[in-house]
Amino acid sequence: MSFDLAGFDGVAQAGVAIVTCMDSRIDPLRMVGLRPGDAKIFRNPGGRVTPQALEALVLGVHLLNVRRILVIPHTRCAMAANSEQEVRRRVGESAGVDASWQRFGVVPDQEDALRQDVAAVRTHPLIGERAEVGGFVYDVDTGLIARRV
Repeated sequence: MSFDLAGFDGVAQAGVAIVTCMDSRIDPLRMVGLRPGDAKIFRNPGGRVTPQALEALVLGVHLLNVRRILVIPHTRCAMAANSEQEVRRRVGESAGVDASWQRFGVVPDQEDALRQDVAAVRTHPLIGERAEVGGFVYDVDTGLIARRV
């Protein structure tokens, strides 16, 4: 048995980092025409630039060859289609316990959230102009990406 990435050093060969949603309809590398080993990928509900995502991006920029950062939420995202209260209610019903205390980070305005996220990366003191940053939206019905920021 052989493994194509054996001995790989773990840097982003194409110099790219992607922040996107955990949605199973998204294949982060394929949606931008890359292959395993080309990019660093950070996924979370809603594809938001969280403190953890910023931490990963800083490491990528300084230690893992990242020179371009793509923030890519998507259409028909459950985190943009439900209120915080609705998600808490549904999780609570599923868990059989009160989930009203849990924050899920729903996205009331996806376009505004994307602008804020891109700005947070561009103005981060450890990233700044060290990487080109863009905000895009992936359409889960067409497979196309549109630049927004």
